[in-house]
Amino acid sequence: MDFEILIIGTDANAYYMARCYHEAYGKKANLLGKTPMIYTKYTNILNVIYNDKIWTEQGFLDAIEDFRKQHPGKKILLISSNETYAAFISKNKDNINEQFVHNYPSIDIINSLIMKETFYKTYENSVLDFPMTVYYNCSEPHEITNDFTYPVIIKPSNVIEYNHITFEGKNKIYKVHSKDELVNIVNKITENGYKDTLILQEFIPGDDSYLFDSVVYCGKDKKVKLISFAQIGLQEHSKTMVGNAAVLINGFNQYGSNSEMINTIKTFMENIGYQGFAEFDMKYDYRDKKFKVLEINARQGRCSYYISPLGYNLVKILADDLIYNKPMDFEVIDKQVLLSFVPKGVLKKYICNDVFKKKALKLWKKGVVNPLKYKKDTDFKRKLLLARRHVDYYREYKNGVWEND
Repeated sequence: MDFEILIIGTDANAYYMARCYHEAYGKKANLLGKTPMIYTKYTNILNVIYNDKIWTEQGFLDAIEDFRKQHPGKKILLISSNETYAAFISKNKDNINEQFVHNYPSIDIINSLIMKETFYKTYENSVLDFPMTVYYNCSEPHEITNDFTYPVIIKPSNVIEYNHITFEGKNKIYKVHSKDELVNIVNKITENGYKDTLILQEFIPGDDSYLFDSVVYCGKDKKVKLISFAQIGLQEHSKTMVGNAAVLINGFNQYGSNSEMINTIKTFMENIGYQGFAEFDMKYDYRDKKFKVLEINARQGRCSYYISPLGYNLVKILADDLIYNKPMDFEVIDKQVLLSFVPKGVLKKYICNDVFKKKALKLWKKGVVNPLKYKKDTDFKRKLLLARRHVDYYREYKNGVWEND
């Protein structure tokens, strides 16, 4: 059965999903986005439709309906690159034409994951472990009396609201080393218009190599089909990108076994009745030998492409499940692969963990995966863009706001 694909968004996540479609079926993907973004602006493997109204729910529904009318009689695989559009799809499952096929959990589940305060409070008694967390209500400023052990992480609970404010020194996540610094950051965020909750969270000790990533796919039957487990060696260090993996190795864990945490993830996802792709961000706490969950993205993550070269093409997984109704047994993706957004020089200089670095350099010789570099995408401006990005990474790590400790 022939089908169309409509990817919502124009970011790096949207690009590699279009790449997956092109790799699996040899066709250009269709993207629907609010505004042009660099990674999907210069490319010859996709068609982009811009519509500045899709950031509203009705505007989104109108836009996908217009697309459907232009493709009568065909199934359309609908994929979101962020939680906002995923929430629109989930909320309107009964209203979206059946020509569209998609796999997202209920809106209640998505909402429980998007808002960090809700996430930690909803699942605090689940099988998952979390860092120690305190909640600060910015709509009612008050003295912070908690006796923290520093450093402390500060991050917004409501990322959507936080993204709409601008001020000098604004970071995605903050790591502070004293109460004075904590109070100053909280006050600055509050004074610049953020009125929701801030998450004040213990910093789990260890450099970036204590971070882990897991890609999970739950079928339309709400059963877990695939789980990966990757050790991160380096995260992005710029103020807007910190928290995103820059270098990781799937199937590698120098701190012990993955099996217990994989079983925990499987149990959790099936207990809540999840559907579709999700990404777990975790940090290994050597003090109690537990993986502490930092967040769960209700979609594939920015780096989730790494399972595709291992034989698990993300778009094909969705198509096989939703369109072709192929049975899928549970699999742990444990083959090793190196993913790196950064050049080898940055990897060698900024990864602190010598064991991880040695392994990464060994795998680099066999071939490194970069979701944004696709040999069949031959657009000249894209090649220039990626070359410039290559150089920019050296400056970003040199001037990065994140201390790798």
